[in-house]
Amino acid sequence: MASHLDAYSNESFEHLTSKERNALNADIASYATRPLAFLSSYIRRHPVAHAVVLASVLSAVACALLSQYAIKNLIDVLSQGREHADGLLAAFLILVGLIAADNLLWRVGGWVGAHAFVQVTGDLRRDLFRYLGGHSPTYFAERQPGMLASRITATSNAVYIAENTFAWNVLPPCIAVLGSIVMIVAVNPMMAAGLLGVSAILSLVLYRLAGRGTRRHHAFATRAASVDGELVDVIGNMGLVRAFGATFREQRRFGTKVREEMSSRTESLLYLEKLRLLHAVVTALLSAALLGWALVLWKRGQATSGDIVLVSSLGFTILHGTRDLAVALVDITQHVARLAEAVETLLQPHGMPDADDAVDLETRGGEVRFDRVTFAYPRRQAILSDFSLTIESGQRVGLIGRSGAGKSTVFALLQRFYDAQEGAVLIDDQNIGRVTQMSLRNAIALVPQDISLLHRTVFENIQYGRPDASPEDVYAAAREARCTEFIEAMPEGFDTMVGDRGVKLSGGQRQRIAIARAILKNSPILLLDEATSALDSESEDAIQQALDRLMRGRTVIAIAHRLSTLQNFDRIVVMDQGKVIDDGPPDVLRNRPGLYRELLAHQAGQASAALAPESVREAASAQA
Repeated sequence: MASHLDAYSNESFEHLTSKERNALNADIASYATRPLAFLSSYIRRHPVAHAVVLASVLSAVACALLSQYAIKNLIDVLSQGREHADGLLAAFLILVGLIAADNLLWRVGGWVGAHAFVQVTGDLRRDLFRYLGGHSPTYFAERQPGMLASRITATSNAVYIAENTFAWNVLPPCIAVLGSIVMIVAVNPMMAAGLLGVSAILSLVLYRLAGRGTRRHHAFATRAASVDGELVDVIGNMGLVRAFGATFREQRRFGTKVREEMSSRTESLLYLEKLRLLHAVVTALLSAALLGWALVLWKRGQATSGDIVLVSSLGFTILHGTRDLAVALVDITQHVARLAEAVETLLQPHGMPDADDAVDLETRGGEVRFDRVTFAYPRRQAILSDFSLTIESGQRVGLIGRSGAGKSTVFALLQRFYDAQEGAVLIDDQNIGRVTQMSLRNAIALVPQDISLLHRTVFENIQYGRPDASPEDVYAAAREARCTEFIEAMPEGFDTMVGDRGVKLSGGQRQRIAIARAILKNSPILLLDEATSALDSESEDAIQQALDRLMRGRTVIAIAHRLSTLQNFDRIVVMDQGKVIDDGPPDVLRNRPGLYRELLAHQAGQASAALAPESVREAASAQA
């Protein structure tokens, strides 16, 4: 499995075929219920560094144990008296050398581990982010963005802490306890055998009891992620919270979430403390029994003074070692539980992957065709039913209809944010379900109503439409979209940060940035979703001219509630309840009874009322 993750992290991943990528993603998803295998696969990605850490820890603990034997040897030499001090210098140098080697080896392991463990967390976050980007819109619609971000961070932190805990808190006491028992064989084999048996029983009991606490640790991990998601959600909508005077209400709600998380965490930690208490009592009794046994052997002349010191120091090593091991094991259980919860959420199978035999879309003009399409959002009634529509390449088509008619759904299906349950959507006679999603998105430029801008510079947001565009191309697109004037008025010009989702810009400025981004992308199919809705009349006229130039030679589909923006289009398609109820040029539909003429008359009446003198409007209001 390590090779799969290696390939997944490789920069050439995007150049794999759809079949290879799907197989790879399926392998990654198989780790969702195997957190330890997921962790070990990243460890194996850096074998040399982890081998050095392992060797350093083993060698350092061995030196620490041997230094205790060296102390025993030194005491035995000293107990022989000054007349037998020939081996004193050798015993001293051996002890000093072991102590120095012990400290040096820990530093070597720590230095290498600082690089290796950080590399693992970096690899993991990159891979999880890459895999997360392959999920369908439904996946993101059902989860809070803050919760998903929290899980990536939690997974990274859990892996880092688990590696550190294992390397510095689990492995050393394991080796120390086993090594101490082996060294006690030199004093009394029966004593060593008894220690081995008691230690094995104690470890098994602690392991079983630790496993029973998994439910508590999972509950804490879930609630911790929920708190993070709630926090990001409220902060991201602080304007809404203030507008509805809900500041104190949200504080109370968040306080409740935090109390629930604190309760779960306390329950988890108290369970760990019970295990530690059990271990402390058992190991204290065991150490006392061990020292008493050694004293009995000394009294019988079966052990030297050095043996007593050795047994005492090894007994304390076993006491502290098994205590540290118990603490580390129950701590690592918590982090593995959080890792398991996060991985299970993030590594769910992709809901809408490319077909194994998917090929790149070949655009030959941009003809769009909906062929008897039926579609319903999850757990909802069908919004399109047996829907058919053909838009010839180069045509400008406006979609109109009352709210809920299915206009936005047409856009979503054309971009393959969802798959139709029946029928097919085709571009230039190619089923978009059989082409790669990347090539499909490259063929479509979108100017949405709800503008999404990244917290980056103005220049970077425009260049997002075509990352390889030169600065001159970016500036030209900005000029065409009538952005240059307000951008150059900013203190830092094109290098101005736009803020979260473009909060530092007005609605009209954000919309013009989006138009410039679409101009730069230069795709054969252009989707306009209320592209001038946030502009004032003067800006709308300028942008409409830019859009007219942008639309030349392209297939254009526009959703617009202001019908005046569609007067120069080739066709108007009127939708109602997921079906086409009228279709034709604007001049024809204007003179034909139907929804289009009704909406046109309604908007004309509103415009006349808005332009009437104030006295007339006041009189009309009084009569009403």
